[in-house]
Amino acid sequence: MRGDKPRGVGEGEEMAHVGSSTSTSNAKRWLQLLFGIICMSMIANLQYGWTLFVNPIHTKYGWSLKDIQIAFTLFVLLETWLVPIEGWFVDRYGPALVVLFGGLLCGIAWVINAHADTLTLLYLGAIIGGIGAGAVYGTCVGNALKWFPDRRGLAAGATAAGFGAGSALTVIPISAMIKTSGYEAAFLWFGIGQGLICVILAFFLSTPKPGEVPEVAKVVLTKRQYHPFEMLKSPIFYVLYVMFVMMAAGGLMATAQLAPIARDFKIADTPVTLMWLTLPALTFALSIDRILNGLTRPFFGWVSDNIGRENTMFIAFALEAVGIWAMSVWGHEPVAFVLLTGLVFFAWGEIYSLFPATCGDTYGVKYAATNAGLLYTAKGTASLLVPFTSVLTQWTGSWHAVFITASVLNVIAAVLALFVLKPMRAAHNRRAALESATASTAVPRTA
Repeated sequence: MRGDKPRGVGEGEEMAHVGSSTSTSNAKRWLQLLFGIICMSMIANLQYGWTLFVNPIHTKYGWSLKDIQIAFTLFVLLETWLVPIEGWFVDRYGPALVVLFGGLLCGIAWVINAHADTLTLLYLGAIIGGIGAGAVYGTCVGNALKWFPDRRGLAAGATAAGFGAGSALTVIPISAMIKTSGYEAAFLWFGIGQGLICVILAFFLSTPKPGEVPEVAKVVLTKRQYHPFEMLKSPIFYVLYVMFVMMAAGGLMATAQLAPIARDFKIADTPVTLMWLTLPALTFALSIDRILNGLTRPFFGWVSDNIGRENTMFIAFALEAVGIWAMSVWGHEPVAFVLLTGLVFFAWGEIYSLFPATCGDTYGVKYAATNAGLLYTAKGTASLLVPFTSVLTQWTGSWHAVFITASVLNVIAAVLALFVLKPMRAAHNRRAALESATASTAVPRTA
């Protein structure tokens, strides 16, 4: 017949076209992941570099550590509690505009910090920085969940790793600039540079179009796309939220208070030699912590893709409990301080891959940025506990009570993951599968 193609020729051309399209889409999503990781790295210092500025600010102005740490709490609150709103904009208008907005605010925040000579200005910088960092963070994690439904744990973990380890390469330069040029210069120049890179990369971010992502995964994924209001009616969300608060509290305490802890232990400037490298204990701990805090996120995300979210949570949360307890016992020794803080951050950072991945598995990806953002507000709730760690330490005379409290919270979260969350999600998936099967077999009405 006219127009007929030789058998196999058209099929081969079509297969080649499909293969080429698949290869292009696969390369595109990995490139999107890379852009997200870099953006996250640029905002990492707003949280993880903060501890380097606390003592210099205290020395210059004489403000109490508790008052200074209120700025950290304000930053985390704004960085987390506004993410659902920012996520709504991402789900509706795409990631580019939101990251552009966030990058500008992050740069402005550190410029304000550089000139803050009152607590009011310091708090203003924290508020603006929190809004900006939340916009970038929520966008990049939500975008990773959308581009990688087949490797959601790994993608969310790799993106979150940018935030966890992004400050690792700049810990030493920032420390050096603070010592040589003052903390104000570090705030100013690193703030401008970090914000500018986010703004540039914003123009390259996009969401996947139909057919650009695979639908195969080793973990059970919901076929239904839950609206945020539907998710808020689900008991599973609140179990996840409580667990997130329990886990985030200990890590945020360590993030904000590591320098004061090292100072109180009288080991901050004690030289420590590991792997043929000698650095002051605090600087060494901060460098290792940032690296391990980053590596743990894709690592445990990948593990959870293969053995399940809850099983991975139990292992990691239990490890965190042991690490924090060990810090309370052996943390006064410089080498142990460096190694144990590394363990603590390695066992803590994975919450930023496991919780958003679990949220995406349970409630779908259509509203992934908003839903994951609502869950991420748990970090802001946990940050409210950070100033009380200073109060508890002053009241008891040591950090021991703070460490033990954080360790117990981790044990409870580990138990909840295996014995409460896991059966609840299994029942949820069975109900969702039944609803899907019922809908697919329903006979449409005819006129």
